[in-house]
Amino acid sequence: MRIGFFLKEAFRALSRSAAPSLAAFATILITTLVLGVFIPVVRAATAKTNEVRNKIELEVFIHDDATKAESAKLGVQIRAIPHVERTEYVSKSAALRILRQRLGAKSDIVNDLPGNPLPASYRIKLDDPANVDLVKNALEPTAANGARHFISPAVEDVKDREDDMNKILSATSTIKILLAALAALLVAASILLVANTIRLSVFARRREVEVMSLVGATNWFIRWPFVIEGLIVGFLGGAVAVAILYVAKATVVDPLSDRFALIAAPQTIEFRVLVLLLLAAATAVSALGSGLTLRRFLRV
Repeated sequence: MRIGFFLKEAFRALSRSAAPSLAAFATILITTLVLGVFIPVVRAATAKTNEVRNKIELEVFIHDDATKAESAKLGVQIRAIPHVERTEYVSKSAALRILRQRLGAKSDIVNDLPGNPLPASYRIKLDDPANVDLVKNALEPTAANGARHFISPAVEDVKDREDDMNKILSATSTIKILLAALAALLVAASILLVANTIRLSVFARRREVEVMSLVGATNWFIRWPFVIEGLIVGFLGGAVAVAILYVAKATVVDPLSDRFALIAAPQTIEFRVLVLLLLAAATAVSALGSGLTLRRFLRV
């Protein structure tokens, strides 16, 4: 019976301060939508950068005039370097074949070349991507005079994909920072708007609060309707945001994932888990807003 009374009072307060409640609802709705995009994007970006990071490998290019014995000896030297997990020898013909596969429909361009300009190489897989500099320094040791040289005269050059990974990490970090900043601003705005809504409700019912306090009502008996009012605003805002996200997922994301591997491939959070997180976040934001006001204005 008391629960029914609290709910009735909460809805009555919402109807009295409809405009502030609507503003708080809209802000929580937008905040939840941003979080609904932010969480999957961050999860997918993190998974993708980890995937790219784990694919970091060194490639040692061999001089065209190197003999088979020199190439074989180089392979033994590379495999003896600490943190080298495995090596793969790619011949000149294999390198040209790989280039044809990558070019696809444009592979006819290769036929116009006077010969095979691609060098043979060793692809080096590391035990841990963090050890790329150690292995690279072993392939290009520094002499006593400070000059760098290769471990074998058969080596033409040593390349890695660390620059590509750093570019990807930089881009994804920028996206994360921008979305996180926007989400933080909207969360703060939601908390303040919910607090303002509750403050107006307290002000509108200040006489009732004084009377209830005088007749012996407990602090939480007075506070509960305002707490429930804030929770209702938050839950409704979160629920509507989840509904919008579900429609967007069913009508836009899922159809596109069948056409574009980039959308389908990333590992991201399950939608059911995302729904629970968003509803919990929306409710928590409202609870913070309610608590912020009630602590200051209902010290009875």
